[in-house]
Amino acid sequence: MSNKVIIFSAPSGSGKSTIVNHILKLHPEMEFSVSATSRQPRGSERDGVEYHFLTPDEFRRRIAEDCFVEYEEVYAGSYYGTLKSEVQKIWDRGHVIIFDVDVKGGVNLKKYFGDKALSVFIQAPSVEELRKRLVARGTDSPEAIERRVAKAAEEMTYADRFDYILVNDDLQAAFAEAEETVDKFLSV
Repeated sequence: MSNKVIIFSAPSGSGKSTIVNHILKLHPEMEFSVSATSRQPRGSERDGVEYHFLTPDEFRRRIAEDCFVEYEEVYAGSYYGTLKSEVQKIWDRGHVIIFDVDVKGGVNLKKYFGDKALSVFIQAPSVEELRKRLVARGTDSPEAIERRVAKAAEEMTYADRFDYILVNDDLQAAFAEAEETVDKFLSV
């Protein structure tokens, strides 16, 4: 089981974080990989818990120092990435890493980890349902929601690059499907 990783990726509003948190509750041998970002914290987000918050300059410096497994400039000046130090820290504790990352990050992580990784793409039933979920969340401006929806439509074209596609149209069914997929991967 050592040095395995599970990657969950999805467009914003697909239910990825809800499913990841569910899986983490069931698997004490798993540990969430805290990504780094150059964006500002939203709501009650805390540094080192939801994200490692870095300034854009600090993020670029760490890129130059080869500190990332993968990183992406998601929007102009807005970086997200996985620190090598975070991966090593989790593996040193003997835990399986679980990632909750954007779609391009998921593709890059799968390339990096290869057979050590299970990559799962979570998909909302439709782009319209995604828009509803983002509005209901109440954390983004209408402009940011439209930007996320447009990005989601493009991200859905990446689904076939993942090991498994999970359509989240019923949360309980999605939980069960995610549990089964993860348990199967961990058992080999």
